[in-house]
Amino acid sequence: MEDKFEKKSPLFSILFVCLGNICRSPAAEGIMKYQLELNGLADKVFVDSAGIGSWHVGDLPDARMRIHGSRRGYDFTSRARQIRRTDFDRFNLIIVMDSDNYEDVCSLARNEDDRAKVHMMTEYLNRYKGRHSVPDPYYGGDAGFELVLDLLEDGCANLVRLLQKSHIV
Repeated sequence: MEDKFEKKSPLFSILFVCLGNICRSPAAEGIMKYQLELNGLADKVFVDSAGIGSWHVGDLPDARMRIHGSRRGYDFTSRARQIRRTDFDRFNLIIVMDSDNYEDVCSLARNEDDRAKVHMMTEYLNRYKGRHSVPDPYYGGDAGFELVLDLLEDGCANLVRLLQKSHIV
């Protein structure tokens, strides 16, 4: 599979991670790219997504997530991949969706510098402060997918503001 990261040498890079890379993390990737484009920052930040497991490598995001995303104007078309230790070298921020993802990604870290790059998506929530995770909608219904999109829109918009405010981009 082609290495997406090699296409650009951005000033800043963000990797979103969930369990299988077919629901939450590809949605976060697509929403973040959209937010960056809206703010004229698309050429300053590289965004990608990955999963803890390898079950869906090469697959498109879950059809239900693509449908719900398209209703909001998003096009979720990235292909699933599994996180690698080398991602710690390639990304400035690694943002995970829940505490299990956090533990799994941190277990791949080689040192404290790697671990310091790992953050929970909920850290960036503004309207939905107090949530402890972005729940996995895979086994649920439409409401779960809509909630995930609400949370990711909030978190990504706030993350862009924080990057701008801190002059990172």
